[in-house]
Amino acid sequence: MILEQLTNLRKTGSKAIGILIDPDKVESDQGLIKLVNICIENQVNYFLVGGSLVTTNNTSHIISTIKEHSQIPVLLFPGHSIYLDLSADAILFLSLISGRNAELLIGQHVLAAPIIKRSQLEVLPTGYMLIGSNNDTAVSYLSNTMPIPSSKTSVAASTAIAGEMLGLRLIYLEAGSGATEPVPEKIIKMVKKSVEAPIIVGGGLNTTEKAINAINAGADLIILGNGVEQHPELVIEVSEQITNYNRTLDIH
Repeated sequence: MILEQLTNLRKTGSKAIGILIDPDKVESDQGLIKLVNICIENQVNYFLVGGSLVTTNNTSHIISTIKEHSQIPVLLFPGHSIYLDLSADAILFLSLISGRNAELLIGQHVLAAPIIKRSQLEVLPTGYMLIGSNNDTAVSYLSNTMPIPSSKTSVAASTAIAGEMLGLRLIYLEAGSGATEPVPEKIIKMVKKSVEAPIIVGGGLNTTEKAINAINAGADLIILGNGVEQHPELVIEVSEQITNYNRTLDIH
């Protein structure tokens, strides 16, 4: 069970890495398979497939290609109920708790729930929080919501607490696709202290330093996206750092 795996990360202090694949940016099977092999060699824990806007119909093919070449679990990362694909292992059932758009708090979930209920997908109830100093990212524009300002740590913490009280099992802090800066470390630290749920952090982690800063601030699972598409070696560097981090826990 993936939720159990993520919960154990929080309990043990171990860290994990996920790779977000945007279907619109997959140019060839060869490129995808190359990335999958890099992820296998570097012990990547999860693939996420999806995005705020998906204009191609190749999601199912991407998932099947990943599954054909690896045993790494595939998590669906849908921006809308029409992006469902039941061939994944699990779905991040995202409620955009940082915004006030009812469609993304509960509306799309009502449409998707009966389909997901009849599937074999493991459901991962996730409080999705957009963090940033502006609303220039795709997710902010398409969701018609403003991010929580990066200076408002108390607002971020209170939002995460409310999400956990509502029964959400994971908290996903997102800077947004194409973000130039990641979620601030002070936000990650404050949210980490405020909830018991595992913390996922993504967006803007386009260098090894930024990724490791997120880990040190309290992220249990970090998600690499655009940075990997442009620089696959980022997977190697970040994975090595996480492996060393986890090894120190074993020593102690």
